[in-house]
Amino acid sequence: MEVKEYLDNAQESMELAVEYLDDALAHIRAGKASPKLLDAIRVDYYGSKAPISNVANISVPDARTITITPWEKSMFKEIEKAIINSELGITPENNGEVIRLSIPPLTEERRKQLVKQSKAEAENAKVSIRNARRDAIEGLKKEIKKGMSEDVEKDGEAEVQKLHDKYMKKIDEVFAAKEKEILTV
Repeated sequence: MEVKEYLDNAQESMELAVEYLDDALAHIRAGKASPKLLDAIRVDYYGSKAPISNVANISVPDARTITITPWEKSMFKEIEKAIINSELGITPENNGEVIRLSIPPLTEERRKQLVKQSKAEAENAKVSIRNARRDAIEGLKKEIKKGMSEDVEKDGEAEVQKLHDKYMKKIDEVFAAKEKEILTV
């Protein structure tokens, strides 16, 4: 039973690492418009910080444009200010009805920077997976001292290694997809 607990904990940690990577890569701009680009931006809404999606309707009419339609006229200035002060690097256009964000095409240099940033995120996720494997194997080794047979422990280690390999492959696939998305002109 102890082996299953270690395997479950390791798998859960590895799954979280992949989810974290998916989320982190979703926030990296790949030259395409996506509402997720605005997730990290907070606006002042009646004294508290709220995501733009809580105070406006966000839509993507085409691959290069994001439109933001605030629910209250008073939010236009707040949303514009938050976007300008963010790290997004895009100047909003306001026509009194809608705030438009035109996503400029990425330069070759910027694409390389984004691939490098994505690779760093993927590497962080891989480190998390390696740590989960190490923790599980250390736990299994401690169980030998508590009376677990070495054969059972070795089988457990092999299972942990299989999990490790499976999740490393997943991370490579997620990164490869993001890299392709960034480099596609």
